[in-house]
Amino acid sequence: LLFLWSITVSIFGVGGLLGSSGSRYLTIKFGKKKCLLCNNVLMIVAASIMGCSKISQSFEMILIGRFMCGVSAGLCVPLHHQYVGEISPRKLRGFANSTSSFFWTLGKAVGQISGQRELLGSQSLWPMLMASCGLPALVQLVTLPFFPESPPYLLMQKGDQEGCKKAIRQLWGEGQHQAEIDDIMKEKATMKNTKILSVLELVKEPAFRWQLYMIVTLTATIQLCGINAV
Repeated sequence: LLFLWSITVSIFGVGGLLGSSGSRYLTIKFGKKKCLLCNNVLMIVAASIMGCSKISQSFEMILIGRFMCGVSAGLCVPLHHQYVGEISPRKLRGFANSTSSFFWTLGKAVGQISGQRELLGSQSLWPMLMASCGLPALVQLVTLPFFPESPPYLLMQKGDQEGCKKAIRQLWGEGQHQAEIDDIMKEKATMKNTKILSVLELVKEPAFRWQLYMIVTLTATIQLCGINAV
């Protein structure tokens, strides 16, 4: 049982690794908005599977649901940061990006508090607790279609300048936004002369070796803070 529940906890990270690894390819091919919408569907399906596990008397459904939640989270984290940053006006971009980390942490805290036996962690209510992760995904699935695609994606990946202007006006209102469009064009020109490294190429690149060591060490030690043991 200890081994089984350890796998149940850790399989979320395995799904997260797979989801984050494929985020760049999916973003370039389908766009950030479409990826986020599909990701919400994946999370709702995962929540439904976990929520029905007790009725079905199947612990395998919890394993599958946790893995799907991990894939969804792995896709969502980089996509959400990028999308929020790109649709925000320049003066609010730093603030908008920082709120992503704040709400990510707040969500963890709410989940842990809700898991107390006095709330949803009881023997009768825990399926509702496991299914609750689908609620934020449902809210985003309903509201996100009213938002446009990311302006930088439309201009840099699709070459749709009119679509980019329309998205900017929808997000930031009418006005002169040529400076923002020029910035995106400069970024596009810069990216043409810049090689995008794959994960394997990044690991092999000597110039980034010490930065990579530092990031890996910090990320690994965060996982050793004891949160899973708690």
